[in-house]
Amino acid sequence: MNLRFFCLTLLALFFAYLPAQECTGSLGENIFLEGDFGSGAATILTPDPGIAPGFIYQTSPPPQDGFYTITNNMRNWTNPPFFGWDAFSDNSSDPNGYMMVVNAAFDPGKFYEQQVDDLCENTLYQFSADVRNILLPGTNGLTPNVSFSIDDVVQFTTGAIAENRMWNNYGFTFTTGPGQTSVVLALSNNAPGGNGNDLAIDNISFRACGPMAMIAGNADMIDACAGGGTALLTSEIIGGQYTDPQLQWQQSLDGGVTWQDLAGENGTAFLHLGSPEGQYYYRYLLANGVANLTNANCRVVSNVKIVNVTALNFEIIDTICQGLFVEVGTQEYRTSGVTIDTLRSSINCDSIVTLRLTVVPDPGLVGDFVSNDPSCSYLTDGSIELSSVTNGVGPFAYTLDSVSGSVGSAITGLGEGTYRYQIEDRFGCATGGELSLTTPNPFTIELGEPRAINLGESILLNDGTNDDVTTYTYTPAGLVDCTEDCDGERFQPSESGTLFLLATSPQGCEARDSLRYVVTKVRKVYPPTAFSPNGDGINDRFTLFADVPNVTVINSLEIFDRWGGQVFSGENMPPNEVAAGWDGKVREKLANDGVYYYTASVRFLDGEILPYSGSFTLLR
Repeated sequence: MNLRFFCLTLLALFFAYLPAQECTGSLGENIFLEGDFGSGAATILTPDPGIAPGFIYQTSPPPQDGFYTITNNMRNWTNPPFFGWDAFSDNSSDPNGYMMVVNAAFDPGKFYEQQVDDLCENTLYQFSADVRNILLPGTNGLTPNVSFSIDDVVQFTTGAIAENRMWNNYGFTFTTGPGQTSVVLALSNNAPGGNGNDLAIDNISFRACGPMAMIAGNADMIDACAGGGTALLTSEIIGGQYTDPQLQWQQSLDGGVTWQDLAGENGTAFLHLGSPEGQYYYRYLLANGVANLTNANCRVVSNVKIVNVTALNFEIIDTICQGLFVEVGTQEYRTSGVTIDTLRSSINCDSIVTLRLTVVPDPGLVGDFVSNDPSCSYLTDGSIELSSVTNGVGPFAYTLDSVSGSVGSAITGLGEGTYRYQIEDRFGCATGGELSLTTPNPFTIELGEPRAINLGESILLNDGTNDDVTTYTYTPAGLVDCTEDCDGERFQPSESGTLFLLATSPQGCEARDSLRYVVTKVRKVYPPTAFSPNGDGINDRFTLFADVPNVTVINSLEIFDRWGGQVFSGENMPPNEVAAGWDGKVREKLANDGVYYYTASVRFLDGEILPYSGSFTLLR
């Protein structure tokens, strides 16, 4: 790669949104053979290719503003692309093909300027490239917007290159003037860098453009007979761009990969003379004048036409199974022997066909199969393998419900059902039949009908399954603390909700069910109305009684006499814990009989904290 190559790389950004300025005729060979940036196994091309003056090459992408990278796949970068960037590979079928990724500089300005030499005067050229906005749709960052100038005169502006996750091809044409064999190309960035204005470039092309150069006829192939048959190829030039059109016919001997001139073949037509059977590739070069015709940078190329030469003598050697036939012309042959037929082909070639046919008896093929049923009723993990074939001559062709298989290799991904198989040996002897796969009964689990409980009550879980259960997974997490042998387990919800269960059988099958439950917020607190601290062991202390776990703790309990004096205070008292309550004494002296008052703060199972207050009587 060189600076001139990069010039055209950036120039390709300029070819956008003006279809009328793209070449409408035929194109020449690509002058820049490295226009696809080449390919390589390394994700990042190293060392610095030095193709972008004013930009810095970065080997540890993503590239920063004012930097660029040559890469074959953004998904394989050590560091992920910036937020909002798409990740993709180059625009070719080559998995290792490289592309250029550019992060624009902060200030608008000229990307590149370079002189291109060795052009022809009065000649139309097209520059083109594939360009892609790196930003993902909806990112709404700055969009690339590029102007292209020739000899410091702006000729074209791309406009905004959309965030469409697509490679977009842009093209631009211009004509060199009399005596002009070089131009100064410059690419300018009209948008600032920063959040956006990031792009990828691939498949740069710089070609001569001329009239439409065709070889007459709609078909890509012309038929001819071996041993004297001919085929006439006639040029068809559409368009008057060339005042002095000159031609050079070419032939390829390697299927169109490389081409060589046919000496003296410069006329408007070329006659292919009789030759051995095979396919012959032809095209012609077209340029405006003899001088341009000799310069690869100044000529265009026609389409390719193939001359298909049919042989005059054919020999067919075949072996078939009894009951089959070989068709030659309009005749069907079903017995062993040698026959000679004279036929006229569809292109009127007289051909002599010698058939040497052997018919073998049907050996009675027998296929041996190994079948594996799907492991669960809802899965398609079954398989059928043709393990061996008895009788017949291999190789064997094998299909199972139109899916091709081979001996010793299982066809997988099968569910319950009946499958039709067909086995055929090398001579066409065949057998067929049906094979069936069956799934086990569906694995089910049933948690039962919706439940209604009071706060503090528990729910008994019965799994209602038709098989053993190896693991239980309850969600939401934390409701049921059980993963194995959970039939008969209880759980105690504090809020209404739905419990979901995923159960797994010993075979790995899964079953799901859910249980809806409603928790009624009944508050079960029972303050006494009197107590008798007389030492008889009965009702000797005052505290709050409650259902547990409906109530989890008495946060505080305070008791006052009728004049408002505090006679007792307690915190974090377990409900129903008599020993923690008031013993009827004030400063170690017996309190007087009478009415007392209490205030309390009570925490419930669902986390609710409620105040309670009232009066009670002390009786000795």
